[in-house]
Amino acid sequence: MEESGSFENLLAARSVLESSLEKSRDLASEIHKTGSRLQQVNQRLPSLEAAIKIIGHKCSLLKIRGHIKHAVGPAAAVVNVFNAVHGLENLLLSDPSSDLVRYLSLVKQLEEALRLLTDNCALVILWLEDVVQFLEERKVDEDDQYLSTLRKTLKILGELQALEGRSHLSGGPLFDALEKLETEFRHLLMENSFPVAFSSASCGQKACDVSASSPLAVPIIQKLQAILERTNGNDRIESCINIYVDVRSSNARATMQALGLNYLDISLSEFESVQRIEESIDLWSNHLEFAIKCVLEQEYRLCNDVFQKVESNVWKSCFAEIAVQSGIQSFIKFGNTITKGKKDAIKLLKLLDTFAALNKLRFDFNRLFGGKSCADIQTQTRDLIKKVVDGACEIFQELSVQVELQRQSTPPPDGSVPRLLTFITDYCNQLLEDDYRPILIQVLEIHQSWNRKEFEEGILSNEIHKIMRGIELNLDTWAKRYENTALSCLFMMNNHWYLFKNLKGTTIGDLMGDSWLRRHEQYTEYYAAVYFKESWGKLPSLLSEEGLILFSNGRSVARDLVKKRLKAFRDAFDEMYQKQSEWVVSDKSLRVKTCQNVVEIIVPVYRKFMGNYMPLVEQGGTSPNKYVKYTGENLENMMGSLLQPKLGKFGNTKCTHLIGKIKNVVTSHFSSTPAAA
Repeated sequence: MEESGSFENLLAARSVLESSLEKSRDLASEIHKTGSRLQQVNQRLPSLEAAIKIIGHKCSLLKIRGHIKHAVGPAAAVVNVFNAVHGLENLLLSDPSSDLVRYLSLVKQLEEALRLLTDNCALVILWLEDVVQFLEERKVDEDDQYLSTLRKTLKILGELQALEGRSHLSGGPLFDALEKLETEFRHLLMENSFPVAFSSASCGQKACDVSASSPLAVPIIQKLQAILERTNGNDRIESCINIYVDVRSSNARATMQALGLNYLDISLSEFESVQRIEESIDLWSNHLEFAIKCVLEQEYRLCNDVFQKVESNVWKSCFAEIAVQSGIQSFIKFGNTITKGKKDAIKLLKLLDTFAALNKLRFDFNRLFGGKSCADIQTQTRDLIKKVVDGACEIFQELSVQVELQRQSTPPPDGSVPRLLTFITDYCNQLLEDDYRPILIQVLEIHQSWNRKEFEEGILSNEIHKIMRGIELNLDTWAKRYENTALSCLFMMNNHWYLFKNLKGTTIGDLMGDSWLRRHEQYTEYYAAVYFKESWGKLPSLLSEEGLILFSNGRSVARDLVKKRLKAFRDAFDEMYQKQSEWVVSDKSLRVKTCQNVVEIIVPVYRKFMGNYMPLVEQGGTSPNKYVKYTGENLENMMGSLLQPKLGKFGNTKCTHLIGKIKNVVTSHFSSTPAAA
């Protein structure tokens, strides 16, 4: 088995060797043939090499042919566009005011032409630079005309490409055209800007309705917008913004200056004149309303209209600058001046007037000055309102304390109504009436909320009650300071009557109630009775007929007794009359009634005594004038002239408007130095 396998392997190996020898013989034959062909190729190689070089050169030119072809189109466009630019430059030498729409169109065309010129130059330069680079890499002779021309062309194209940038520089065609547009922008504004006329009826939305129309006509606004569009597209809008702010600010200032606002710079010392305060604050309130509702409202709307096609913050910044330059901050400064100075009752009313003026314009302030551009005005206004509210509440809360401080002062020497009483009652009436009550309550409520306290509904009425109780205590205290009982009673009669009569039917009278008023009426009657008893009521007893009947048969004794009583009456009357000639009953009706009561007490008794005993005196042989100084008619006339107010000693007893006649003489007493009179 093993020998049979080995034999088969040998047969296979022999077959493989025979096949290999056959392939070797075929390969040798092919090699011989190839060698002869290589020799032929080698002989033809030099001529082939030259041909390849020519083909290679042609192929290299074909590579830049495409670049040149691509550059031809843009290059032709450059020539055409440059001619168009040159033509537009000549047209833009005209005045834009003659035909603004056409001029704006020409400017836009110039912008587009310059942009197209720049773009086409860039394309041509791109292709030609590749050609130059290619030739330089092939080491073409530097003096080659073709290469030299290309380089000159590139230089010219570079200059043309820079033409757009140079046109924006000073002296450039686009620069000059835009300057003309800016000049026209200013001209349009100035020709159509007019100061707003102010009159006493020009404040408020009804009289100054700026919502219906703009200070500039629609065609003018459209022209301004078109100019802004062109300047904005050329990064020149800032110049137009400055022009707009300059022209409109000047117009607003001219409007304000016509109002005569010198009082806004008033010094604190000048505010000591109460009348000057009243006049200035009234002017300030009216002028501020006019400035906000008529002047700045108009500027606000116009800024929005003119710059509506520009980014939103531009017009708000313009308005903020116009508001500042118009002088609105001077009004805020004046308000701050009002908050300074001494803390007296008059100042409370002025602070309430100030708050009312600001509160009336609160929504307008928030709308006009609500943006970031007006942050300074917002801050200043908030600070002013805080000073006004805090100052008003502080004074209001000290009113009853101020009344109490007056308790240490002396009462009027003539027994009249103290000026403090007239001031306080009229003052409290004003605080409770419609002009001030809602304002004061609002101020108190705001102040409470700032201090995180719950607002007390009755805070105003409670404070008024406290003030009136303080006044009543003052009257009781002052009455005790009189050494003369009759004068003390006259003083109380005067003041209780004043409280009853002058407060009846008023706001403060309604607040205090009918029982409170009737009590003062009763006190008037009580003190009147005591006054008569302690003064004139003592005189009739001096003319008593007691004892005279006993001496009816002895005329000389009776005559002497009559003379003695007449002299005692005369002396007592003269002393009483002289003393009470300095006293005063302030109210006319009360004065007439009091004098009539005196007459009824004295004159009938005097006339009866004189009728019964005057003949006895005349029979005495001596002049009766020595004892009888007055007739009944004389006494009646003298009684009727008593208790009259002296000129300059007492003003109006019922002052409906506090800010006026009495405040100049009261303020100093109520603020620092206690004084009842």
